[in-house]
Amino acid sequence: MLESADNLRDSTDMADPLTDTLALTEAHCHVSRGFEAIGEWALHYPATNRLKFTAAVEGTCWIDFDDELATGRIELEPGDVVLFDGRHEFVKGNSDAVPVEDAVAAFGATDGPIARFGNGTLTGVGPRVVGVGGHVSLNRTGDELLMRALPPVIHLRAIDERSATFHWLLNRLLHEATTSELGAGLAADDVAHLLFLEALRACLAQADDLPVGWLRAIADERIAPALRLMHDQPGRAWQLDELARAAAMSRTTFAERFRSVAGVPPLTYLLNWRMRLAERALRDDDQSLSALAHSLGYTSDSAFSNAFKRVNGVAPRRYREAARATRVAPEAEEATA
Repeated sequence: MLESADNLRDSTDMADPLTDTLALTEAHCHVSRGFEAIGEWALHYPATNRLKFTAAVEGTCWIDFDDELATGRIELEPGDVVLFDGRHEFVKGNSDAVPVEDAVAAFGATDGPIARFGNGTLTGVGPRVVGVGGHVSLNRTGDELLMRALPPVIHLRAIDERSATFHWLLNRLLHEATTSELGAGLAADDVAHLLFLEALRACLAQADDLPVGWLRAIADERIAPALRLMHDQPGRAWQLDELARAAAMSRTTFAERFRSVAGVPPLTYLLNWRMRLAERALRDDDQSLSALAHSLGYTSDSAFSNAFKRVNGVAPRRYREAARATRVAPEAEEATA
């Protein structure tokens, strides 16, 4: 049972807003099959509406998303990673001179941990590309938070300062995804999770390119002290003056700065964070609504219920009933990378 606001966090240390928020999203990385392509090839991938990543481990290839994104052709060098929201079809390959084939069919044509395709597969002649990919499963909160916070496509290049980490993780990911050693599936997913975290860190390092929202906010060093306080003690009745002092800014400057990066005023952010914590507690815990309301700083059940309904459109009791009635099995792993 969660008896205080501190128990709503996963650590007793000072709050880490990224860790806190990712814990609420229940983000889990799942590795698809790796692939080896020899010769010339081009595959069409359908939209999946889930957060995905793909990477080139050896060799070079490109990705063309549909015209709606207007990203242009993305060239992948060894060690490059592309993180994307899965809402758009795309073609991945290394040649415009061959017919575009269906990716699902191409991956399904061979068994084993590595899919093999390309017009040089039988002869072994032609450029060789080795890659790996996967997807990130999120709960409903994750879909709302993370999918909105990230650009639709992020190209993380192997030449940036995190290149050594990316290279090691990609090679380890490919090894675990293709080996028959015991525990390989668990290890592959864990390495994929680290790769995803490194990708988010790389995004935070270029926060000006992120949409206005919570991810850009936690990357902003000027408001970071105030954010940590709100995450560390979400049940405290924080005042704007206190948060501004923590950030070493005037009340007006702090409020303007906060809204410019987070998209909402500071106390609205605090309200939304409390409601995210409440959602998780209502889904996963059996504590009473009174105890939950108290842990989040509300003096009465009705005050908490009104705030929750204003943000979520439904009373907390009904939210709990609906959430538990619609629990589903984990999503199946995708076969394409």
